[in-house]
Amino acid sequence: MTGSSYVGRFAPSPSGPLHLGSLLAAVASFLDARAHDGVWLVRMEDIDPPREQAGAADEILRQLQQFGLAWDNDVLFQSQRLDAYAAALMQLANEGLCFRCECTRSALRENGNVYSGQCRHYGVSARDLQYVDKDSSSDAAVRVRVPRETYSLLDRVQGSYSQNLASEVGDFVVRRKDRLFAYQLAVVVDDAYQGITDIVRGIDLLESTPRQLYLQECLGYRTPRYAHLPIIVDAAGDKLSKQSFAPPLKSERPQEQLHQCLDLLGLSPPRTLIDSSVDTILAWGIEHWDIQAVPKLATLKVPQSS
Repeated sequence: MTGSSYVGRFAPSPSGPLHLGSLLAAVASFLDARAHDGVWLVRMEDIDPPREQAGAADEILRQLQQFGLAWDNDVLFQSQRLDAYAAALMQLANEGLCFRCECTRSALRENGNVYSGQCRHYGVSARDLQYVDKDSSSDAAVRVRVPRETYSLLDRVQGSYSQNLASEVGDFVVRRKDRLFAYQLAVVVDDAYQGITDIVRGIDLLESTPRQLYLQECLGYRTPRYAHLPIIVDAAGDKLSKQSFAPPLKSERPQEQLHQCLDLLGLSPPRTLIDSSVDTILAWGIEHWDIQAVPKLATLKVPQSS
C-alpha cells in the first residue's frame, strides 16, 4: 500500500478506551516511525464483536488525537477485510495445511497449552471455510498444521527469541468455532497488505510471533522487524488491560502521561518538559528516541494511581 522504507502501525482493539499500557505501545511505535522518517498507520482490530464496546473505536481515535499521535493515511478497519482473510484461509487450505478441529474447550484444557493434534486426521470442507453462516457458529474450528521446526527472530528490544511450534504450541486456530477469523491470521494478512516493515508492540505478543512468522512463510509474505516492549503492570503485578478495568487515559493533562511514557521507555525526559505542549513533548521524544534505551524487561510497574 505504501512505498515508504519504514512503515509502522498501532493496532488497538475497540474493547474499551486506551489506558496507560496501550498509550505506551502507541507512543513507542509512533516515535520509532517518526525517528526513521517513516509512515505510521492506525489499524482498528474490530473482528471480535463479542469483546468490543460500542463507541470504543471512535473514542480511541479521539484519544490518539488528544495525545498528538497523528497517523498517516486512512484508518484500516479489520471488519472491512473479511474477504481478504477468507482468501488467505482458502490459500492455506488449498496447500493442505488446514483441518477441522472438533475439540471442546474442556478437552483442550485437559491437554494443556500444546494442542495434541487429535483432530489432524480430519480434512476441511468448503463449509468449514465459510465465514458467514446463518447460525453464525459451527461445530468445528479450523486449525493450521505446523512443522516440527524452530522459528526464531532477533527482537530489537528483547534480543533472540525462538520457539518450536510443534512442541511448544501445536497446530493453532486460524478460524474459530464462532466463525470469526483468529487474530493470528488477520494480523499477518493486514501487515502484508499495509506493507508494514516494523512492528513495535507489547511483550505479551512475543510468544505468538513465531506463529505469525510461520503464516508469513506459508502465504509468501515478507517478515517485518519486531520490537516487543515490556508491559505495564499494577501494584498487584497484573497487566494493565481493558479486561482488568485499567483506568482510561486522563483527558485533562495529556502532557503528564506522555512524559511518563517517555520515562518508562528509558529516555529520561527533563522534568520541565512536562509543562510543554503535547507536540513539543513528542518532538523531544522523536529527537531523543533510542530503542536500545527501552528496558529489556517483561514488565514495568507504575504507581497504582496512574
